[in-house]
Amino acid sequence: MSEQETTDLEPQDQPQEIAEETTSGENLARNIDPTVDAQPGNAQGSEVGKRGGNRLQKIGIVASDKMEKTVVVRVDRLIKHPKYRRYVRRTSKFMAHDEQGATIGDKVRIVETRPLSARKRWRVVEILHKAEK
Repeated sequence: MSEQETTDLEPQDQPQEIAEETTSGENLARNIDPTVDAQPGNAQGSEVGKRGGNRLQKIGIVASDKMEKTVVVRVDRLIKHPKYRRYVRRTSKFMAHDEQGATIGDKVRIVETRPLSARKRWRVVEILHKAEK
């Protein structure tokens, strides 16, 4: 080894100066982009309102509209029976917040959202097909 390489490998005598020069991960991230926050969920600037991942969407038929601003959406899906290998229809019902004014029989798209009440965690995004009267 040359003399220059051995001086680089020797430990420095001033650990206090090294500690002052070192920045935490949060400060390092802020130096790169001021809108970034190291803590997940604490968004600032352009990051506000953006969450990771897409929200789950389902398409179904409105089964009930007797509540105010709430509809019950029936979502059907086909699953293969494990023993008989035939397709069986399974139905799920979701309570969804409705500002669009959907009525019984309408085909709607619902999207997952934060809990709006004890049983309501979905929101009607659009009415795909209006029911004939």
